[in-house]
Amino acid sequence: MPSVGIKEVQIIQWFVEPGARVEQFSKICEVQSDKAAVEITSRFDGVIKKLHYEAEDMAQVGKALCDIDVLSDISPEDEAALGSTPEQAGSPSAPQQPQKAAEKHQSGKEQEPQPLDAQTGNKQSSLATPAVRGLLKTLDVDISSVIGTGKDGRVLKEDVQKFADARSTASFTSPPSSSSAPSDSTLTQTETPITLSPIQSQMFKTMTRSLSVPHFTYADELDITALSRLRTQLNNTLPTTIKGDNQTPTPPKLTYLPFIIKSLSLALTSFPLLNARVSNSSSPASKPSLILRSSHNIGVAMDTPQGLLVPNIKHVQTLSMLEIAAEITRLQALALASKLTAADLAGGTVTVTNIGSIGGTYLGPIIASENEVAILGVGRKRVVPAFAYDDMDADADGGEKVVRKEVMTFSWSADHRVVDGATVARCAEVVRGFVERPEGMVVRLR
Repeated sequence: MPSVGIKEVQIIQWFVEPGARVEQFSKICEVQSDKAAVEITSRFDGVIKKLHYEAEDMAQVGKALCDIDVLSDISPEDEAALGSTPEQAGSPSAPQQPQKAAEKHQSGKEQEPQPLDAQTGNKQSSLATPAVRGLLKTLDVDISSVIGTGKDGRVLKEDVQKFADARSTASFTSPPSSSSAPSDSTLTQTETPITLSPIQSQMFKTMTRSLSVPHFTYADELDITALSRLRTQLNNTLPTTIKGDNQTPTPPKLTYLPFIIKSLSLALTSFPLLNARVSNSSSPASKPSLILRSSHNIGVAMDTPQGLLVPNIKHVQTLSMLEIAAEITRLQALALASKLTAADLAGGTVTVTNIGSIGGTYLGPIIASENEVAILGVGRKRVVPAFAYDDMDADADGGEKVVRKEVMTFSWSADHRVVDGATVARCAEVVRGFVERPEGMVVRLR
């Protein structure tokens, strides 16, 4: 198995079994690393002789996954088996339905069909990620009983939770048994150990390492009323104005996130320190230094079936608002399908976490990457009454009045070893200007 900077992976499922014939580029198995799920293909034509791991085992990168007897060195027995007909070879992959049907006709008895798992040796059971399999163990659910709604029948967290809820409801509504219910004194606490998935293991290491970085936190409430009006206008007009085969594809709708990411990129032009990384050599004689970076590769924290992943949008400083929105849509689709590549996840310079899309107003984001010094957390949008302070919102007498405003909380964290609080506050104020008065971004767009 080739190494791509990953030490171990988890076997999700096998597509072959001993005795199966494979060709070059045939799928052998699917594995899950701490970054993404990938399919391993065969490099040779031959016959599978041995599988070195079972499903859900951890495989070391660089070690053999299976033994393949290539056709050039195949044994005479296997060559005869491969060259014969299915009836002569008796291969497990060549079903002998006509013969079985004849035997059934002669005996006059119908044979009970065997379950699928019994026929395949349970090598290719339902698809599920390690995180979902851990949830299955926790809830004591048999994966074969759950109907998967994901791609290719993959079992998702929601499928397992719905099955467990339905089972609990059925148990609750069933008629009580004649025996009396156990008293509280007979109930005991049970603890079930769960092995962390590769992504959870990586998150454990990353978050533990982040404890060594002192965080400076800063939060403020932004008025997004004008941005909300602009976003609504663009969503109503863009689908009818952007036409042509060579134009940038228009996403289903513009969210607030592309505007926030572009505002951050414009601010980073004036505050490159927040786009830097710390270079801390292991040599005692060398001193720590900062590496400034020209490209704004802004990461977007995403909640996926496998756990937290942070792909990044490359070169945001050169992208339009529509291009940013299209890239967010592309990365979200890949993340939900477990198809993010190492290139999508590598090279981030600063991160935005939009936890407000799920819920929550205030948060304390954590700098998870050792190659970043800042992160921005965005809370949910709220509608509040507020006093108008400008002439446009003042009443006829020129006095103050209460108006409806839409607000959103921006929470910042920075590496306080190299970034001071004043720099974070000034950068946050620049972002505030672009978000509260989005027309100011027009003269800065490229």
